[in-house]
Amino acid sequence: MRYDIRLRITHDYPGAAGTGRHQIRVVPADIAGRQRLTVQQLVVTPAAAEYATRRDFFGNTATTVMHDTPHARMSIAMRAQVEILPRSGDLDVSAALTDLPGDIASVTSLSAEAPHHFLGPSPRIPADDGMAAYARACLSPGMTARGTVQAIGARLNADMAFDAQATNVDTPASEAFAARRGVCQDFTHIMITCLRSLGVPAGYVSGYLRTEPPPGQPRLDGADAMHAWVRAWCGTDAGWVEYDPTNAITPAADHIVVAVGRDYDDIAPVQGILRTAGPNVSTQAVDVIPVSDNVLR
Repeated sequence: MRYDIRLRITHDYPGAAGTGRHQIRVVPADIAGRQRLTVQQLVVTPAAAEYATRRDFFGNTATTVMHDTPHARMSIAMRAQVEILPRSGDLDVSAALTDLPGDIASVTSLSAEAPHHFLGPSPRIPADDGMAAYARACLSPGMTARGTVQAIGARLNADMAFDAQATNVDTPASEAFAARRGVCQDFTHIMITCLRSLGVPAGYVSGYLRTEPPPGQPRLDGADAMHAWVRAWCGTDAGWVEYDPTNAITPAADHIVVAVGRDYDDIAPVQGILRTAGPNVSTQAVDVIPVSDNVLR
Protein backbone atom coordinates (compact mmCIF):
# COMPACT_ATOMS: atom_id res chain seq x y z
CA MET A 1 0.00 0.00 0.00
CA ARG A 2 1.30 3.44 -0.97
CA TYR A 3 0.09 6.73 0.52
CA ASP A 4 0.38 10.39 -0.34
CA ILE A 5 0.35 12.23 3.01
CA ARG A 6 -0.31 15.93 3.38
CA LEU A 7 -0.14 17.86 6.65
CA ARG A 8 -0.62 21.53 7.46
CA ILE A 9 -0.20 22.99 10.94
CA THR A 10 -0.73 26.70 11.58
CA HIS A 11 -0.02 28.77 14.67
CA ASP A 12 -1.65 32.21 14.81
CA TYR A 13 -0.31 34.58 17.46
CA PRO A 14 -2.37 37.39 19.09
CA GLY A 15 0.49 39.79 18.44
CA ALA A 16 3.58 39.49 16.32
CA ALA A 17 5.88 36.85 17.78
CA GLY A 18 9.52 37.70 18.11
CA THR A 19 12.27 35.12 18.16
CA GLY A 20 11.30 31.47 18.27
CA ARG A 21 12.87 28.04 17.98
CA HIS A 22 10.85 24.91 17.20
CA GLN A 23 11.61 21.22 16.81
CA ILE A 24 9.39 19.46 14.28
CA ARG A 25 8.72 15.73 13.93
CA VAL A 26 6.06 15.19 11.27
CA VAL A 27 7.85 13.45 8.38
CA PRO A 28 7.09 9.70 8.17
CA ALA A 29 9.96 7.43 9.15
CA ASP A 30 11.87 5.16 6.81
CA ILE A 31 11.86 1.76 8.54
CA ALA A 32 13.54 -1.30 7.01
CA GLY A 33 11.00 -4.05 6.44
CA ARG A 34 8.10 -1.88 7.62
CA GLN A 35 7.68 1.27 5.55
CA ARG A 36 9.63 3.03 2.83
CA LEU A 37 9.72 6.82 2.58
CA THR A 38 10.04 7.63 -1.13
CA VAL A 39 9.31 11.38 -1.29
CA GLN A 40 9.35 14.09 1.35
CA GLN A 41 8.92 17.86 1.50
CA LEU A 42 8.79 20.09 4.58
CA VAL A 43 8.14 23.83 4.22
CA VAL A 44 8.04 26.26 7.16
CA THR A 45 6.60 29.74 6.63
CA PRO A 46 7.97 32.32 7.21
CA ALA A 47 11.34 31.03 6.06
CA ALA A 48 13.56 30.16 9.00
CA ALA A 49 16.81 31.97 9.73
CA GLU A 50 18.26 28.63 10.81
CA TYR A 51 17.18 25.19 9.64
CA ALA A 52 18.77 21.88 10.65
CA THR A 53 17.74 18.22 10.53
CA ARG A 54 19.14 15.56 12.85
CA ARG A 55 18.43 12.13 14.32
CA ASP A 56 17.47 11.97 17.99
CA PHE A 57 18.48 9.19 20.38
CA PHE A 58 15.61 6.94 19.28
CA GLY A 59 16.47 7.41 15.60
CA ASN A 60 13.62 9.80 14.80
CA THR A 61 14.10 12.61 12.30
CA ALA A 62 13.80 16.01 13.98
CA THR A 63 13.97 19.33 12.14
CA THR A 64 14.87 22.45 14.13
CA VAL A 65 13.90 25.90 12.82
CA MET A 66 14.69 29.31 14.27
CA HIS A 67 12.95 32.60 13.47
CA ASP A 68 14.58 35.91 14.40
CA THR A 69 12.08 38.40 12.92
CA PRO A 70 8.53 39.25 14.06
CA HIS A 71 5.73 37.17 12.57
CA ALA A 72 2.00 36.81 13.33
CA ARG A 73 1.66 33.28 11.94
CA MET A 74 3.84 30.23 11.50
CA SER A 75 2.77 27.39 9.23
CA ILE A 76 4.25 23.96 8.63
CA ALA A 77 3.40 22.14 5.42
CA MET A 78 4.54 18.56 4.91
CA ARG A 79 4.02 16.24 1.96
CA ALA A 80 5.39 12.75 1.67
CA GLN A 81 4.85 9.44 -0.04
CA VAL A 82 5.23 6.25 1.94
CA GLU A 83 5.00 2.63 0.87
CA ILE A 84 3.78 0.27 3.58
CA LEU A 85 5.45 -3.10 3.11
CA PRO A 86 3.76 -6.49 3.58
CA ARG A 87 4.22 -7.87 7.08
CA SER A 88 4.86 -11.44 8.20
CA GLY A 89 2.44 -13.76 9.97
CA ASP A 90 0.65 -13.04 13.21
CA LEU A 91 1.85 -15.91 15.40
CA ASP A 92 2.33 -15.19 19.08
CA VAL A 93 5.98 -16.05 19.78
CA SER A 94 6.23 -13.72 22.75
CA ALA A 95 7.55 -14.73 26.15
CA ALA A 96 5.27 -15.84 28.94
CA LEU A 97 4.62 -12.82 31.16
CA THR A 98 6.36 -14.60 34.02
CA ASP A 99 9.45 -15.20 31.86
CA LEU A 100 9.68 -11.66 30.52
CA PRO A 101 11.98 -10.32 33.29
CA GLY A 102 14.57 -12.93 32.33
CA ASP A 103 14.38 -11.94 28.67
CA ILE A 104 14.79 -8.28 29.60
CA ALA A 105 17.80 -9.08 31.81
CA SER A 106 19.44 -10.94 28.94
CA VAL A 107 19.57 -7.75 26.85
CA THR A 108 22.98 -6.18 27.51
CA SER A 109 22.70 -3.35 24.97
CA LEU A 110 21.52 0.14 25.85
CA SER A 111 20.80 1.06 22.23
CA ALA A 112 17.65 2.92 21.26
CA GLU A 113 15.81 -0.38 20.76
CA ALA A 114 16.74 -1.80 24.17
CA PRO A 115 13.70 -2.47 26.38
CA HIS A 116 15.34 -0.98 29.49
CA HIS A 117 14.52 2.61 28.42
CA PHE A 118 10.80 1.81 28.44
CA LEU A 119 10.34 0.16 31.84
CA GLY A 120 10.37 2.94 34.41
CA PRO A 121 8.50 6.23 34.75
CA SER A 122 9.04 8.94 32.12
CA PRO A 123 7.89 12.59 32.07
CA ARG A 124 4.31 11.82 30.98
CA ILE A 125 4.15 8.33 32.50
CA PRO A 126 4.46 8.43 36.31
CA ALA A 127 3.64 5.30 38.29
CA ASP A 128 -0.07 5.11 39.13
CA ASP A 129 -1.60 2.68 41.62
CA GLY A 130 -5.07 2.85 40.07
CA MET A 131 -3.83 1.96 36.59
CA ALA A 132 -1.61 -0.76 38.05
CA ALA A 133 -4.64 -2.38 39.72
CA TYR A 134 -6.62 -2.02 36.48
CA ALA A 135 -3.82 -3.77 34.58
CA ARG A 136 -3.62 -6.65 37.07
CA ALA A 137 -7.36 -7.21 36.69
CA CYS A 138 -6.80 -7.90 32.98
CA LEU A 139 -4.46 -10.83 33.63
CA SER A 140 -5.22 -14.52 33.52
CA PRO A 141 -2.93 -17.47 34.32
CA GLY A 142 -0.37 -18.40 31.68
CA MET A 143 -0.69 -15.20 29.70
CA THR A 144 2.00 -14.29 27.20
CA ALA A 145 3.42 -10.79 27.00
CA ARG A 146 1.63 -10.16 23.73
CA GLY A 147 -1.61 -11.57 25.13
CA THR A 148 -1.24 -9.13 28.01
CA VAL A 149 -0.81 -6.22 25.58
CA GLN A 150 -3.93 -7.21 23.66
CA ALA A 151 -6.01 -7.82 26.79
CA ILE A 152 -5.21 -4.44 28.32
CA GLY A 153 -5.69 -2.60 25.02
CA ALA A 154 -9.03 -4.26 24.34
CA ARG A 155 -10.32 -3.54 27.84
CA LEU A 156 -9.29 0.12 27.63
CA ASN A 157 -11.09 0.40 24.31
CA ALA A 158 -14.23 -1.06 25.86
CA ASP A 159 -14.09 1.01 29.05
CA MET A 160 -13.06 4.40 27.65
CA ALA A 161 -14.96 6.74 25.34
CA PHE A 162 -13.23 8.69 22.59
CA ASP A 163 -14.02 12.33 23.33
CA ALA A 164 -12.03 15.10 21.66
CA GLN A 165 -13.47 17.69 24.05
CA ALA A 166 -12.61 15.87 27.27
CA THR A 167 -8.86 16.49 27.33
CA ASN A 168 -6.10 18.59 25.80
CA VAL A 169 -2.47 17.95 24.98
CA ASP A 170 -1.41 18.73 28.57
CA THR A 171 -4.02 16.61 30.39
CA PRO A 172 -2.34 14.04 32.68
CA ALA A 173 -3.10 10.41 31.91
CA SER A 174 -4.49 9.99 35.45
CA GLU A 175 -7.25 12.56 34.74
CA ALA A 176 -8.25 10.93 31.45
CA PHE A 177 -8.26 7.54 33.17
CA ALA A 178 -10.44 8.77 36.01
CA ALA A 179 -12.94 10.24 33.54
CA ARG A 180 -12.65 7.23 31.19
CA ARG A 181 -12.63 9.71 28.31
CA GLY A 182 -10.01 11.14 25.99
CA VAL A 183 -8.23 10.97 22.65
CA CYS A 184 -5.56 8.71 21.20
CA GLN A 185 -2.81 10.38 23.24
CA ASP A 186 -4.72 9.58 26.44
CA PHE A 187 -5.51 5.98 25.46
CA THR A 188 -1.84 5.47 24.62
CA HIS A 189 -0.41 7.02 27.80
CA ILE A 190 -2.82 5.02 29.97
CA MET A 191 -1.97 1.76 28.24
CA ILE A 192 1.76 2.42 28.55
CA THR A 193 1.33 3.11 32.28
CA CYS A 194 -0.60 -0.13 32.71
CA LEU A 195 1.98 -2.21 30.84
CA ARG A 196 4.97 -0.76 32.65
CA SER A 197 3.28 -1.47 35.98
CA LEU A 198 3.37 -5.17 35.00
CA GLY A 199 7.02 -5.06 33.94
CA VAL A 200 6.27 -4.92 30.21
CA PRO A 201 8.47 -2.33 28.45
CA ALA A 202 6.17 0.00 26.52
CA GLY A 203 6.57 3.15 24.45
CA TYR A 204 4.69 5.74 22.43
CA VAL A 205 4.33 5.74 18.63
CA SER A 206 3.24 8.84 16.73
CA GLY A 207 2.13 8.69 13.13
CA TYR A 208 -0.71 8.97 10.68
CA LEU A 209 -3.87 6.91 10.38
CA ARG A 210 -5.85 6.51 7.22
CA THR A 211 -9.56 6.88 7.92
CA GLU A 212 -12.59 6.04 5.81
CA PRO A 213 -15.69 8.29 5.42
CA PRO A 214 -19.08 6.88 6.43
CA PRO A 215 -20.71 4.74 3.73
CA GLY A 216 -22.15 6.85 0.94
CA GLN A 217 -20.43 10.06 2.02
CA PRO A 218 -17.55 11.79 0.21
CA ARG A 219 -14.09 11.92 1.69
CA LEU A 220 -13.44 15.36 3.24
CA ASP A 221 -10.17 17.22 2.74
CA GLY A 222 -8.16 17.37 5.94
CA ALA A 223 -10.30 14.74 7.64
CA ASP A 224 -7.51 12.36 8.58
CA ALA A 225 -5.38 12.90 11.66
CA MET A 226 -2.09 12.44 13.36
CA HIS A 227 -2.46 9.45 15.63
CA ALA A 228 -0.78 7.67 18.53
CA TRP A 229 -0.54 4.06 19.60
CA VAL A 230 1.56 1.71 21.75
CA ARG A 231 4.63 -0.43 21.13
CA ALA A 232 5.61 -3.06 23.70
CA TRP A 233 8.68 -5.27 23.99
CA CYS A 234 7.38 -8.83 24.34
CA GLY A 235 10.53 -10.92 24.67
CA THR A 236 13.65 -11.93 22.79
CA ASP A 237 11.79 -13.81 20.05
CA ALA A 238 8.89 -11.39 19.52
CA GLY A 239 10.72 -8.10 20.04
CA TRP A 240 8.57 -5.00 19.65
CA VAL A 241 4.89 -5.41 18.87
CA GLU A 242 2.29 -2.66 18.44
CA TYR A 243 -1.30 -2.12 19.51
CA ASP A 244 -3.78 0.69 18.89
CA PRO A 245 -6.04 0.91 21.97
CA THR A 246 -8.13 3.75 20.53
CA ASN A 247 -9.38 1.37 17.84
CA ALA A 248 -8.65 -2.01 19.50
CA ILE A 249 -6.56 -3.23 16.57
CA THR A 250 -3.04 -4.29 15.74
CA PRO A 251 -1.55 -1.57 13.49
CA ALA A 252 -1.17 -2.69 9.90
CA ALA A 253 -1.36 -1.05 6.47
CA ASP A 254 -3.36 1.99 7.62
CA HIS A 255 -0.88 3.05 10.35
CA ILE A 256 2.12 5.10 9.20
CA VAL A 257 4.90 5.65 11.74
CA VAL A 258 6.53 9.05 12.26
CA ALA A 259 8.45 8.58 15.52
CA VAL A 260 8.84 6.42 18.62
CA GLY A 261 9.71 7.40 22.18
CA ARG A 262 8.94 6.84 25.84
CA ASP A 263 5.91 9.15 25.78
CA TYR A 264 4.49 12.17 23.96
CA ASP A 265 7.14 14.55 25.30
CA ASP A 266 9.88 12.65 23.48
CA ILE A 267 8.25 12.97 20.06
CA ALA A 268 5.71 15.81 20.04
CA PRO A 269 5.03 16.90 16.44
CA VAL A 270 5.98 20.51 17.26
CA GLN A 271 7.67 21.76 20.40
CA GLY A 272 9.85 24.72 21.24
CA ILE A 273 10.08 28.22 22.68
CA LEU A 274 8.60 31.48 21.44
CA ARG A 275 8.70 35.13 22.52
CA THR A 276 5.13 36.40 22.37
CA ALA A 277 2.18 37.39 24.58
CA GLY A 278 -1.18 35.69 24.98
CA PRO A 279 -2.37 32.28 23.79
CA ASN A 280 -1.84 31.17 20.22
CA VAL A 281 -4.47 29.45 18.09
CA SER A 282 -3.40 26.25 16.37
CA THR A 283 -5.07 24.31 13.58
CA GLN A 284 -4.12 21.02 11.95
CA ALA A 285 -5.29 19.30 8.78
CA VAL A 286 -4.13 15.90 7.53
CA ASP A 287 -4.87 13.88 4.41
CA VAL A 288 -3.74 10.28 3.97
CA ILE A 289 -4.53 9.37 0.39
CA PRO A 290 -3.92 5.94 -1.22
CA VAL A 291 -2.10 6.24 -4.54
CA SER A 292 -1.20 3.78 -7.27
CA ASP A 293 2.14 5.23 -8.36
CA ASN A 294 5.19 6.81 -6.78
CA VAL A 295 4.82 10.31 -8.17
CA LEU A 296 4.04 13.06 -5.64
CA ARG A 297 0.98 14.88 -6.93
